[in-house]
Amino acid sequence: MFLRGCSLPDAWRGRERFTIAETGFGTGLNALAAWRLHRDDGARGRLRFVSIERYPFDRDTLATLLEPFRAELGAEIDALLGVWPGRVAGVHRLELDGLELELWHMDVAEALARLRLRADAWFLDGFAPPRNPEMWSPERLARIAELSAPGARLATFTVAGSVRRALADAGFAVERVPGFGRKRHRLRARLVGAGPPLSVDAPAR
Repeated sequence: MFLRGCSLPDAWRGRERFTIAETGFGTGLNALAAWRLHRDDGARGRLRFVSIERYPFDRDTLATLLEPFRAELGAEIDALLGVWPGRVAGVHRLELDGLELELWHMDVAEALARLRLRADAWFLDGFAPPRNPEMWSPERLARIAELSAPGARLATFTVAGSVRRALADAGFAVERVPGFGRKRHRLRARLVGAGPPLSVDAPAR
């Protein structure tokens, strides 16, 4: 869903570097699927994947949760488990074959305040707004716009009206489109023009 919602692999073709940012790493399936697609597509550039996760799994739990996907992503799963930092808080920069994986194990508000990047695509994969309103607040979504490259694409399963309005206010053109499985709808969006200047008080990485 996130790959198609962000027009991948087309969006990264011809690019020397492509950055995907994500709220909610979870088991890492989005990162692993993007990495596999990037490799299968024969993309020559570097893929950077930056993900925020407040409650990371320990290695054994992660391995158990990923086991059902081993037939499709076995090599990628083994590579991730080989460098997995566990539940240690902070920023972890992991070098994999063709993938720069950057994990921010902390609260989303802190991570977004500290990050300085221009993401080409966003996977918003956190819990729904009623369960995690902080992640979907207008302030967080405005910051996401600040951290986006011109024309950045965004995808999420969340279709709440408050999220659609906040994204539109932040400068995204938002569409509600058919979903997958039990999700009847999903959102995709694209930043119209360039994002706002990065906040001067946001510390560099």
